[in-house]
Amino acid sequence: MQATIPGPAIRLATARDAAALAEVAAVTFPLACPPSTTKEASDAYVAANLAEADFRTHLTDPERVLVVADPGDGAPLDGYTMLVLTESTDPDVQAALRIRPTSELSKCYVRADAHGAGTGAALLARTLWEARAHGAAGIWLGTNTANARAIRFYDKHGFTKVGHKRFKLGDGYEEDFVLERPLT
Repeated sequence: MQATIPGPAIRLATARDAAALAEVAAVTFPLACPPSTTKEASDAYVAANLAEADFRTHLTDPERVLVVADPGDGAPLDGYTMLVLTESTDPDVQAALRIRPTSELSKCYVRADAHGAGTGAALLARTLWEARAHGAAGIWLGTNTANARAIRFYDKHGFTKVGHKRFKLGDGYEEDFVLERPLT
């Protein structure tokens, strides 16, 4: 007899998931924005970077791996991650990172109603496994300096602050921490 693990299935995204990824991105991206972010700036970023067409491109890119939390039965996705397997070209990131080869945890978003249920931890665990399987010794991410919830989550999962970078949002730039962890 095999035990059933409660919660959504954590699996690699497929081409069929492009629309569902865009939908979950639209409702989760604003959760990571600082309180000063306008709805217009958030909506514009989503439209320009997280539309269905963007996910179709990401899903065919051999340098990206997308993982989804799928509750099944046609329900919307609970969350997703996007792993970028190539080195960052951002000079602030390059200067901050200590572990090579590295991968970027570019996206890690979970619906608000799934926060605290272990979905984020399950998505992250699968994503870390994927990074290791693709040869990375470390993984990094950027998160807004005002996003205390995300910072606590990443700290709990072994990430440490190693630097700062800027993130273009709307007409201005936001300050992000660069967080990194080994994949040993």
